[in-house]
Amino acid sequence: MTTGGARIWVGIDAGKGHHWAVAVNSGGEPVFSRKVLNDESEILALIGAACETADEVRWAVDISGRASSLLLALLIAHGQQVVYIPGCTVNRMSGAYRGEGKTDAKDALVIADTARMRRDFTPIETPDGLVSTLQLLTSYRRDMIADRVRLINRLRDLLVGVCPALERAFDYSAAKGSRRDADRVPDPGRSPPDRRQAAGHLAGTPQGPRCG
Repeated sequence: MTTGGARIWVGIDAGKGHHWAVAVNSGGEPVFSRKVLNDESEILALIGAACETADEVRWAVDISGRASSLLLALLIAHGQQVVYIPGCTVNRMSGAYRGEGKTDAKDALVIADTARMRRDFTPIETPDGLVSTLQLLTSYRRDMIADRVRLINRLRDLLVGVCPALERAFDYSAAKGSRRDADRVPDPGRSPPDRRQAAGHLAGTPQGPRCG
């Protein structure tokens, strides 16, 4: 369901590992309901989906502590309006809604609908310094991820050239080394190391598949 240029309210029941987001339109009808991991990419995808659904998006959360720090920082960094609704208010309002007892989805719906009906909740603002720090850290994280992808691709290419069986058996998901580890993989195009260097390298290397 889309609202096509209208306003929506998104209520988020925040948690440590994941959040639950429910959006309602001006008539109180649910627009979407989804589970969102407490992860930058997942939260950004939620923001994008909400902004594509309506021209104006209002956000509301029931927690303003550490569990929602990343969520709030990303929302504010992207120019979104966020208000804080106390948990006691959510608990009082939830009795008026039918359905299961206390669930993340129901709480998120209550938060969204309460924000729609009331305008007296406190807006949440994040200091500019914190937003700048978050932007710097997330940029650094993206660079680290890209660097790791390049490292794995380089390792894959080198191992295929040296020993295809080893490349097939190698668990890339468990590889936590730095770029220097790729430099330790023998390259057929380089001059061969002397026997002492090769013996020293192999002495600390677990035995893998035979390449003979």
